[in-house]
Amino acid sequence: MENFNTEKLVKYEMEGQEILVGFPNFETAETYAAQNLGTLVELAFTDGNDNPQLNKEAGLISGKKHFFVQAGPEYRFIHSADPEFREYADKLQELKSDLKDESPEEKYFSNAEIEIAEDPIIVLKNNEFESVTSRERSKYLKQANVFEIGVAKPITD
Repeated sequence: MENFNTEKLVKYEMEGQEILVGFPNFETAETYAAQNLGTLVELAFTDGNDNPQLNKEAGLISGKKHFFVQAGPEYRFIHSADPEFREYADKLQELKSDLKDESPEEKYFSNAEIEIAEDPIIVLKNNEFESVTSRERSKYLKQANVFEIGVAKPITD
């Protein structure tokens, strides 16, 4: 947790608690909870916007995961903290380096670099690359259900 920037956490208030999400991995959330007298909780964003609900459907705590997206059987979302992310990211870099002219693909990858720098997610459709997005934008794609680990703390005045 040494390089973790708490300013990037997103805060929600619900059920008399302040809930923080946006942790880069499960271990960071677990350490943050222990150091700040918090409790690990699971949040779900299932209505296509930024209205989270407490929800244990994805089993993040038991699976020691911090983030999961469910968008139907043909879609797979691979977070930058997932072990296979590096493999897909390397393939995308190779693709980009093969581009010569200002093609639509090159424009797309250039724009994706911004997202890649901020907590990237690779989206696959039928095991083929479809796009690169951010954790925040994944809430609005493909009617996805997004699950995140959070830390709940009592609201103090």
